[in-house]
Amino acid sequence: MHTFIRFFLLALTVLAPEIAFAASGGESAGEVTIPISPFNIGAMACVAIFVLSYVAVLFEEKIHLSKSKPVMLGAGLIWIIIGIIAPKHGIHHDELREAVFHGLIEYSSLLLFLLAAMTYITAMQDRNVFAALRGKLVQAGMNMRQLFWATGAIAFCLSPIADNLTTALVIGAVIMAMGKSDKKFIALACVNVVNAANAGGAFSPFGDITTLMVWQAKKVTFFEFFDLLAPSFVNFFIPALVMSFFVSKDLPEPLNEEVSLKPGAKTIIGLGVLTIATAVSFENFLGLPPFMGMMMGLSLLMMFSYFIRFKNQFDTKKFDIFTLIERAEWDTLLFFFGVIFSVGGLAFLGYMELLSSAMYEGYGPGFTNIALGIVSAVVDNIPIMFAVITMNPEMSHFHWLLITLTAGVGGSLLSIGSAAGVALMGVSRGHYTFLSHLKWAPILLLGYIAAIGVHYMVNSHLMAY
Repeated sequence: MHTFIRFFLLALTVLAPEIAFAASGGESAGEVTIPISPFNIGAMACVAIFVLSYVAVLFEEKIHLSKSKPVMLGAGLIWIIIGIIAPKHGIHHDELREAVFHGLIEYSSLLLFLLAAMTYITAMQDRNVFAALRGKLVQAGMNMRQLFWATGAIAFCLSPIADNLTTALVIGAVIMAMGKSDKKFIALACVNVVNAANAGGAFSPFGDITTLMVWQAKKVTFFEFFDLLAPSFVNFFIPALVMSFFVSKDLPEPLNEEVSLKPGAKTIIGLGVLTIATAVSFENFLGLPPFMGMMMGLSLLMMFSYFIRFKNQFDTKKFDIFTLIERAEWDTLLFFFGVIFSVGGLAFLGYMELLSSAMYEGYGPGFTNIALGIVSAVVDNIPIMFAVITMNPEMSHFHWLLITLTAGVGGSLLSIGSAAGVALMGVSRGHYTFLSHLKWAPILLLGYIAAIGVHYMVNSHLMAY
């Protein structure tokens, strides 16, 4: 906690002169929504509430308080303060309602998209799709180093579709089954999988919430994400290559894990692919938001669940789609609500414009986007990306891809920097820890720098757009 506070105070010290200049009407300043000083007591209280709520999120594992609870409370308190001080500055209730409903539009579109995607993932888990994949890997007869490469490669390829958190949990189960008491192998393989899952998720709008946000904000189109394939691969490959030399070629203990797919599993996989295609087609060809395609795909899954239940009506464990919806990551979905409305409140106060002037105009988009990627190793990439989208700085297509890359893979530098790392720490039974990940941070940083270098080499022509 002290480290976080020192970091925040340092950032405030560096940025304060730039913010003060912007607020005083300098050339780099944007128009502040409420004409008040950023150091007004009410406005500063909103910033303090946001920081405190996020400190609680950082210590979720220690205080056992779900991350959605403090940020939702913080969002409510921020808007209460805004509601109190706004009339004193000539802001009417209608304008407040318009600002809140703007955030609601942002949140509801992402909520519906993610709810459909999570339900499909849960349905595949219910039908043993991922368990069967784990069983195939366990029985493949590979040695430890081959298994290290296989789990990393599968994580890199699976996360663009199944998201980085689900991928890390599925592949992490394989690592735990094969590694057993080999603590060194488990730690190394988990570091590799976290890095691979985050890297794979960076070049797909389905790979991470941040990439989904960029896609739905229309900063990057679906097929333009693949411009990040080469940088993302380098981000995975270089650390994996170095770490692989520290993995033995011994054979793991033999295991006999036989898992069969449940009825309808292959059809659900096909419907999932069709749903993704529908969402992309709605956006590219019909001009409709992607969540419409996802919800239509969810309706197909719901109809198919009726068919499965009808066909297996005597089965006591029926395939109930509404039960699967209940098992969605509601803590994450509600956390996202808190983030959007907290950042939206700070944006209404003018802080996002001030920060945009201080950072993007003061230091340039290249330096800022790279630095924000490193910050995402400590602070979750969701509020960082939403803040950037809310700032909406004038950036080339190249730099929108850069922040997408850095926010996606920067979290790999620390185990707490991504949902994938936090989840694996929870299930590894002490074999994969913060310190075991931190040991390889310099190698992961090398991959991060190399990925940025490759992006500058292969995508430099996009700076003109």
